[in-house]
Amino acid sequence: MRTITYSEALKESMLQGIQADENVYLLGEDVGIFGGAFGVTNGLVEQLGPERVVDTPISEIAITGLAVGSAVTGMRPILEIQFSDFVTCAVDQIVNQAAKLRYMFGGKAKVPMVIRLPGGSGLGFAAQHSQSLEAWMTHIPGLKVVQPSTPYDAKGLFKAALEDDNPVLFYEHKLLYGTKGEVPEESYTIPLGKADIKREGSDVTVVATSLMVHRALEASEKLEQEGISVEVIDPMTLVPLDVETIVSSVKKTGRALVVYEAVQRGGYGAEIASVVNESEAFDYLDAPVKRLGGKAVPIPYNPKLEKQAVPQVDDIIESIKSLF
Repeated sequence: MRTITYSEALKESMLQGIQADENVYLLGEDVGIFGGAFGVTNGLVEQLGPERVVDTPISEIAITGLAVGSAVTGMRPILEIQFSDFVTCAVDQIVNQAAKLRYMFGGKAKVPMVIRLPGGSGLGFAAQHSQSLEAWMTHIPGLKVVQPSTPYDAKGLFKAALEDDNPVLFYEHKLLYGTKGEVPEESYTIPLGKADIKREGSDVTVVATSLMVHRALEASEKLEQEGISVEVIDPMTLVPLDVETIVSSVKKTGRALVVYEAVQRGGYGAEIASVVNESEAFDYLDAPVKRLGGKAVPIPYNPKLEKQAVPQVDDIIESIKSLF
């Protein structure tokens, strides 16, 4: 397989999806001529035309309302919100409309739409453009939430999201756009709700999401030199969550750490920790399940403070060691 970037894998999956189905189209702020705030949709309007790649006004609620309406009436929109923080401007359309309509119409209405959400810190965009708010959306019945960590996963999960008849929130960490990996040229699907074991180990399970998968893997390499074997699980989708893979791993290792970038308080890591505690894995634990998330502060603009606000490799190493 050839090696491409995370953003190229996403663009390829969007292009293949739009070409394969006349009902699929892309809309959002600057997704066309400008090529997207992070260049992910660069060149698509030239390949597909302005009727399939639609530049919109700067109004998240209007963009999302258009997407919901077109989804209910037979289209399959891909909606880009420039920064995941601005999902807050479209909460009514997402939470009260997209998430509820299929249920309220007894399954006769479908809402097949994918909302792309570039998120996370690390680029100095400060407090209003660097948050990780995915836990908010996991609380809403009717929504599916995806967080791919590699180019291969991004392409396959995006196809699955596009084929789903429910609204899918697709979180893309901004620091991952330039990462590279092997990706097939042909279209393929990775099913939603299936976790991936990124690294096998025997002493401790680390469940990490998005960018934290890469930091957990780096921490695991360093700890291996000290005789600690770390298994790294990437859930890939938060809703639906692959409980079986996580529980099976913790039963094997007897220890568990959940790592995520969002503020630790109220973050999705608490849900994963609770799932482990309420499962048969509880009887196999040699230490309490531990969480490692971001600090309860707005993301700072200052680069040094920004790093201190979210988990780094050394923080993961320290947290793992604390379980022994």
